[in-house]
Amino acid sequence: MTTLRVGHGIDAHRLVPGRPLLLGGVEVPHDHGLEGHSDGDVATHALADAVLGAAGEGDLGRHFPSGDERWRGVSSLVLLQHAAELARRKGLVVDSAQVVVICERPRLAPHVEAMQQALAGALGVEPAQVAVSATTTDGMGMTGRGEGIAASAVVLLAPIS
Repeated sequence: MTTLRVGHGIDAHRLVPGRPLLLGGVEVPHDHGLEGHSDGDVATHALADAVLGAAGEGDLGRHFPSGDERWRGVSSLVLLQHAAELARRKGLVVDSAQVVVICERPRLAPHVEAMQQALAGALGVEPAQVAVSATTTDGMGMTGRGEGIAASAVVLLAPIS
């Protein structure tokens, strides 16, 4: 395979009390966490879906169905490692990736570098190949009202050299 492959992933989860908030593989101090069958990490889910899509491997639901108890509470970094491994088996590796987390609060700037490190580690690439940023919706929609957090990710896969 000599062509580059682009993937895009989006995820969103409701904020609920009584769970830790995990984003990009990092626990972020907050009074609510994300609902989900796994740890609910929308940033990592979006990135894993982008990798799977670019590799032609479907989506997270195909590989990790929410009805399968083996995946209850699992770290989303494990799901991302699996996606990266499927891409490698097809002769592809992450060249670059970007994740944008969408929420009003908490403020994520103090955690971005740790997220970058965690995501790069799961992908098996250098941290410089992974960009993480955050934005708000200026009070609009479910993220603006603080009901949930969303993320969007894009990835470029290249042939293993």
